[in-house]
Amino acid sequence: MPTVTAELAALPHRLAGKRPTIVVVGLGYVGLPLCVELAESGALVLGLDIHAGLCAQLNAGKSHVGDISDAALAKAITQGFVAGTDASIVARADAIVICVPTPLRKTKDPDISYIVAAGHAVAAHAVKGQLYVLESTTYPGTTEEILVPMLEERGLVVGVDVAVAFSPERVDPGNPKYGIRNTPKVVGGVTPLCTDAAAALYGRCCDHVHRVSTPATAETVKLLENTFRMVNIALVNEFALICRQLGLDVWEVIEAASTKPFGFMPFKPGPGLGGHCIPIDPHYLAWKLRAHNFTARFVELADAINSKMPEHVVEVLTDVLNEDERSLKGSRILVLGVAYKADISDMRESPALEVLLHLGHKKAMVAYHDPYVPTLLVGEQELRSIELSAEVLAGFDAVVVVTDHKAFDWDFVLRHSTRIVDGRNATVRARAAAPELAAKVRTI
Repeated sequence: MPTVTAELAALPHRLAGKRPTIVVVGLGYVGLPLCVELAESGALVLGLDIHAGLCAQLNAGKSHVGDISDAALAKAITQGFVAGTDASIVARADAIVICVPTPLRKTKDPDISYIVAAGHAVAAHAVKGQLYVLESTTYPGTTEEILVPMLEERGLVVGVDVAVAFSPERVDPGNPKYGIRNTPKVVGGVTPLCTDAAAALYGRCCDHVHRVSTPATAETVKLLENTFRMVNIALVNEFALICRQLGLDVWEVIEAASTKPFGFMPFKPGPGLGGHCIPIDPHYLAWKLRAHNFTARFVELADAINSKMPEHVVEVLTDVLNEDERSLKGSRILVLGVAYKADISDMRESPALEVLLHLGHKKAMVAYHDPYVPTLLVGEQELRSIELSAEVLAGFDAVVVVTDHKAFDWDFVLRHSTRIVDGRNATVRARAAAPELAAKVRTI
């Protein structure tokens, strides 16, 4: 390999220095928190996004990400943060971090079009002595197969002129305990110097940086993390189905199993998977493996089980209504909580959407309440969150709990609802406090 250029050799020192310039591409749930942390470290942070309206909103000090307050964004602005749509700012940067979405196509194949578009945009302005990091979750090999050739087309040799690495994002929206600072950061560069540069960048805003040997290793780390969760959630969801067949309470079984101090890690069943990672990331791994004539059987089985849970919720609801000699068709059903998890507004891949679609197909009369989601598009129908009151709850034939926001008063819900299908076991304490009302509730 040719001798490393002086600009690249000095890059780790510059990135660890007083005020490097860093461009973050994609200002969503991953990119914006990273901008704020890097700005706090003293770096000059420039945000790059294709949405001009979003950039204007951020420059006005209005955050669209729940984990970033307007005050935190305002502070970052005073520290030099600015958002824009002009990719030419890349030429001024010491490091460029790509944090764009990686959704699935309807066929559950990877859609890396956002990575490709961002890569072309930044590579067009690449210069010697820069670090390029991809954070977007993707299949193993993407960094070296997609991003590296884009830079080489500019006549830049990776590991000689520029550095390239992958570092999986580990953002957990709404988690008050773990953020960017105290969540260990994995980095894997194309060469050892590339890894050194990435470690210097993230060392500014992360307490611990863990190095791995290659970008593909780092890419696979993220897929293992979320496949682990997907498979174990599927296992406990299947146990919920098993316990229903056996006439047992799965929540009692989990509680008892959790008393074992070794060899057991509790997971909780629910109405289905949601969010930007767990329902999606394992499919990137499965897709990659199909090219190697290998079937990721756990991934496929786990997806089949988890995908059935919204339908299972509706089946339980149907049984509950049948006990009251009612049909699901024409019944008034209130869905309580529609975000993909508690205490956030994120609707990505939320199982509530599937629950609502199933209810609509069964001709139920549906409404929802969620303090974090004022409006919701279900198919082609727009719904608005209704206000809760004793009269409102009593006016529905059944309430279906999909998301267990802390803002909900479960004692109130239990007291005033006619029937409840509790997909999260959220009413467990309320039932214990009022055992005479417990018969109203059916868990999944």
